[in-house]
This record gives sequence, structure tokens and C-alpha cells, in this order.
Amino acid sequence: MAAKTVPFLGQEGKAGPRTKSPSSLLARANLVLGISASAIAFTSIVALAVFVILPIENRSADDEAGLIVLAAKTWVELDAARRPAFEIEMLENHDVTVSAHTLDLPYVEEGNRYYDLLASKLNERLDEPVRLMESDPYTEDDYEMIWANIPLGGYVMQVGISPQRQNVQPLYVGFVIVLFGAIIVSVTSGFIVRRVAQPLSRAAQAVEAFRGAGGFQPLPEEGPEELVTLAASFNAMARNVSELLVNRTTLLAGISHDLRTPLTRMRFALEMLPDTVDKHLVDRFERNLTAMEDLIADALRFSRGAGEEPTNVDFRRYLETVAADIDEDLAVVWRDEPPPFVQLATGAFRRVVANLVKNARQHGGGAELVVDCDRDLVVHVIDDGPGIPADDRDKVFQPFYRLEGSRSRATGGSGLGLAIVAQLCQAHGWQVQLADSPTGGTDAQVVVVLPRTPPPPKRRDET
Repeated sequence: MAAKTVPFLGQEGKAGPRTKSPSSLLARANLVLGISASAIAFTSIVALAVFVILPIENRSADDEAGLIVLAAKTWVELDAARRPAFEIEMLENHDVTVSAHTLDLPYVEEGNRYYDLLASKLNERLDEPVRLMESDPYTEDDYEMIWANIPLGGYVMQVGISPQRQNVQPLYVGFVIVLFGAIIVSVTSGFIVRRVAQPLSRAAQAVEAFRGAGGFQPLPEEGPEELVTLAASFNAMARNVSELLVNRTTLLAGISHDLRTPLTRMRFALEMLPDTVDKHLVDRFERNLTAMEDLIADALRFSRGAGEEPTNVDFRRYLETVAADIDEDLAVVWRDEPPPFVQLATGAFRRVVANLVKNARQHGGGAELVVDCDRDLVVHVIDDGPGIPADDRDKVFQPFYRLEGSRSRATGGSGLGLAIVAQLCQAHGWQVQLADSPTGGTDAQVVVVLPRTPPPPKRRDET
């Protein structure tokens, strides 16, 4: 069965695990703007092609066909003396070559839309099929021309035009529109959305880092009106929660202090009782007083939450010392070698491990400490008991909650052990999760997220 994760518990003790990492606001906005820009670009390309490019292309081909036929007709109608001057004028002024000497030239390859359209326009004007040819037999360089054989007045005129006089390809126009549109959308969305995403990111980090303890840094109330309202609401909420927790701690500490005095008097009174009093009755009173003192001590731990600053500790030596303090026979199994030093609130972590070990021994018949350090630091407290049903794994972290089935009230305890564990984990950013152990019991895991460090650069001699 998969582990149930309780990373952060609220004031009501309800868990809120995140099943997956959602995409950022910037990524979503870029995606939406990208889709919108693509739709606009596609619509623009279609409109440009239908209403601008294709009509211009059709008109250009028709004008080109008219110029070719007109040049051929004019050459035929001129007398022989004036034809050379006309040929020179057409070549210099219109980049059109007119010749009565026809050569056998290869046809242009099919698939060029403009050439097909030009041939179609020539067919309409001459009422007979015309195919375009390529190459220029009159020049010695690589300059090529497109030729058409025009039959007129007993002549077959060969008229050539420059291949540069083609249409503007819609595909290239669309590519340019999409390319520059994507650049404009990326820059614009990156500028606009980042102004919204950065304050929201700061707010998310502040919410995640807020534990209700001291040292709260209020969010700057700046930016758009909605973000100012959000920051002001969060700051007010954080101040109220912090004051509530401080008042709760003060109240419980005061009550506990006031209760310890009469409890101490009651113990003195029990000690002063004569020997004639029933010893079983005295023992029962002593057990009740001990249970009340344990309950008060646990209530104080639960109310304090966190205020301890983390320090750099040698984790291996530290955990072995904690295990020895709990029980000299409690060994630690190291599946992986932990990092040499870990930032840790040692007192809070000691209390978390001690409470989990105590809980495992009370309800699971024993405890085993196992440490993994594959990616993060994970301390397992494993027992061989009946386990915890999946539906109750969130509830056991609530104060005073008890399992009525496999774990009865006869085992004792104040009902605050796991609640203290959850609150300390919440306060220090650790994660506590419950899973099934290999033997069917409970595997209580405390996860300490280690900072991610980039891998060292490779040396030049490494392959």
C-alpha cells in the first residue's frame, strides 16, 4: 500500500498532500497566449492569402501574360528595321527578351504555382496550350530566364522573362508571421505575466514558509489592486494566527503551571497518609497523578510548537546519540551514508523520534530505526504491530485521537504523541508519512528535505 503523506497539517489537523506539481502561472499564461497567437496568426495568414496574396498573384500573372503576348504582337507588327531597337528597349526597360529564333529548351518542373498560373493565363489569351521553358541561350553566365513560345502571324516568337519576377510565396509569409508573432508573444507575456507571477510566487513562498511562529516577514503590499488586497489579507491572517498561537501557548503554559502546584500538594498528601490507608487505593491515586503530569507535559510540548533554530550537526553521530538516550538497546540501521552535516533543529527532531519510538513500542510491540539517504534524509521507525488502516492515517495525527480497533485505550498515553510529531514537522518543514512495514506493521517515516546542490563540473580529462 502506498504511503500516506502528511507534509503540513492545519490547525484542525487535516492533511493536505499535493499529488502532483502544478504548472506555474507564467507557463500557463504563455501556453494560453501562444495558442491564441497561433490562432490569430493562422487566421491572419488565411485572410492575407485569400484577400491579398492570391489576388495580387493572379493579377501579376495576368499582367505578365499580357506583357509577353503584347511584346510578341508588337514585334510581329513592326517592320524589320525597327525590331532590333524594340528588342533592346524591352530588355532594358522591362527585362523581357523577344526573339524570333526559337531554341529547344527544357520545360520548367511542375509544382511551381506561379509558373502554372502564368501558363494558364497565356493559354487564355492565345486559346492554345503554352508550356514554359527555362535557361537563357544568349548569355554565357549563370543568369537564367523563363521562356514561352508565342505563335503569332506566322511566327513563333520566343519571349523570355526573369525568374525573379515570381510571386511571393504564402508559405514564407506565414512562416514570417508565425516566427515574429511567437517572439512578440513571448516577450510580451514574459513582461506582463512576470509582473503578476513574481508577487504571486513571493506570496506562495511566504505561505509555504509560514509556520505560525515568530520571525514572520510581511509581504510587500504593492502591484495591481488584486495583489495588494491578497498581500494585505495574508499579512493580517498571519498576524492573527501568530497572535493566536502565542496566546494559546501562554494560556496552556499558565494552566499547566497552575495545575502542577496542586498536583505536587496532592503527592505530598499521599506521602503523609498513615499506613492504615489501603495501599491499593494509594497506588491508584499515584498512577492517576502520574498520568495527569504526563498529560500536562505533553500539552506543554503540543502548545510550544516550534521556536528552535536549526544548527549544523553531524547527523550520524547525533542520531546514534538520540537512539542511545531513548534506549541503549535501540540500534540504528544505515542503508545509505548520510551527508556529513545537516541543518537540523536537534531538540525538536529528538522529540519527534522519541515520540515515534514510544508510540511504536506502546502499540506495535517494538521499534526499529532505519535511515535512508538516497535523495532526502528519511528516518524510518518500524514496528511489528497490527498496522494502521489507510483511512485512519490522517486522523491519528489529530490531538487525542485513538484507534478503537487494533490500538485500545489500555495501552495508555495522552493521545498527543503523534499530534506533537505532526506539529513539529510542520513547524520545521519536515514531512511525516505512514506506510505499511514489510511485516505488516507500521512504517513511520520522517523526511528531511536536503538542499539540492548542482553536480561538480567534469574535468577536461574525463570522458
